[in-house]
Amino acid sequence: MDLLDPVSLFLLFVLSLAFYLKRGNFWNTSKPNLPPGPRPWPLIGNLHLVDLKRPYRTMSQLSRQYGPVFSIQMGSQNMVVLTGYETVKEALVNQADAFAERPMVPMFEDFAKGYGVVFSHGENWKVMRRFTLTTLRDYGMGKRTIEDRIVEECHFLLQKFESYKGKPFETTVIMNTAVANIIVSILLGKRYEYEDPTFERLLKLVNENIRLAGSPSVTLYNMFPALRFLSGGRKTVLKNRDELYAFIQATFIEHLKELDVNDQRSFIDAFLIRQEEEKNKNQTNGFFHNENLKSVVGNLFAAGMETTSTTLRWGLLLMMKYPEVQNKVQQEITKVIGSAQPQIEHRSKLPYTDAVIHEIQRFANILPMNLPHATTVDVTLKGYFIPKGTHILPLLYSVLYDESQWEKPLQFYPEHFLDSEGRFVKRDAFLPFSAGRRMCAGETLAKMELFLFFVSLLQRFTFQPAPGTSKEDLDLTPEVGFTTPPMPYRFCALPRS
Repeated sequence: MDLLDPVSLFLLFVLSLAFYLKRGNFWNTSKPNLPPGPRPWPLIGNLHLVDLKRPYRTMSQLSRQYGPVFSIQMGSQNMVVLTGYETVKEALVNQADAFAERPMVPMFEDFAKGYGVVFSHGENWKVMRRFTLTTLRDYGMGKRTIEDRIVEECHFLLQKFESYKGKPFETTVIMNTAVANIIVSILLGKRYEYEDPTFERLLKLVNENIRLAGSPSVTLYNMFPALRFLSGGRKTVLKNRDELYAFIQATFIEHLKELDVNDQRSFIDAFLIRQEEEKNKNQTNGFFHNENLKSVVGNLFAAGMETTSTTLRWGLLLMMKYPEVQNKVQQEITKVIGSAQPQIEHRSKLPYTDAVIHEIQRFANILPMNLPHATTVDVTLKGYFIPKGTHILPLLYSVLYDESQWEKPLQFYPEHFLDSEGRFVKRDAFLPFSAGRRMCAGETLAKMELFLFFVSLLQRFTFQPAPGTSKEDLDLTPEVGFTTPPMPYRFCALPRS
């Protein structure tokens, strides 16, 4: 069904009218200095202005007219958009506590029901995040133990690439599996073979949900919850979630059978032991229940796989698009570590390679809308009054492409992260993991994975487009979804001599 055809718009009008009138205007117009924004139409708000497939581009364009802090009404939902590095930093870092909540987004609420880490609220979020960060560190995140797991997985990935013997193939499932095995080793204490049908199914469920979460169907549902019966995307997301959660539940039941307080093998073990401790203390209102376990494991599984594998796929595509960059990376790897096993300690000795990896993350811009925030109190930002509970969009796209922060924001330009003498330099506006209280909990792990996987692949192979495709033919247009992966592409991994 065309989501904006006349029939749909008529239904949208009829079914949303009562909700809209009852809800009223979010803004109290008696308050001074509210953020400016385009005048909304009745019912649809500013929907007519927005590219639903790539709304971040519309938001960025509107900021040129209304400034770095502006309001927009998406259907019945009012929100404030923050653009540019300075504004996003002021909100998420300098006023971190005031911007630390998640808004009540219909799809997120249906999906998570307030549990887990990513979409939870208040005390549940604080408890689950604290436990998650502590437990991830206990199981090696940022330490040599997890580095050894990544190195081991690199060997399996290289073998898989070698098996194609230079013939063209598509790498989405392969890369997802390799990266997912790292977080799975923490969550479950095991790894899966690349052709394992159960693992392939789980990865498919996660990928489909992430794609659908940013689809026009789900976007319209979030704006007009009364139209839920029209959103096929919503139904599929919830169906996929139920199947994923059923697997997680079966897995932790198996873990319960062999649970040993003195021999904790995984994140799930640690959670279950904490759960037993709460039961023994008769803490009936605790947070360590099965619904939170399923949700936290699901959050970590999805977040720990999707963003890193998508970034690596962008990396290989960009190496083919810019073979001169690929060649410089390979020369540096050969000069510094030769055929030795890449280790994290090599990062400081590979400044150009490190700059390329950072530029891949900046240019790929895989979470352009960021995850939405909400204000916990009334707050003033850049002179504008923003009420408590306001839906906030800190636009990462506008930070990673900020013309005041990057010399060539629209180009792939590794020199963004190099000084005049070729040394790596950090950039304050490099925020692909967001910032503040809700920044990505797995940033340390992701950085380690990106470096070790990327260097291992470029050390062993040269990547070229499939026969019949030139570098000029390679499409850098991202797919539509909650994240922005590259369009599927086939390539050849040619062993380096």
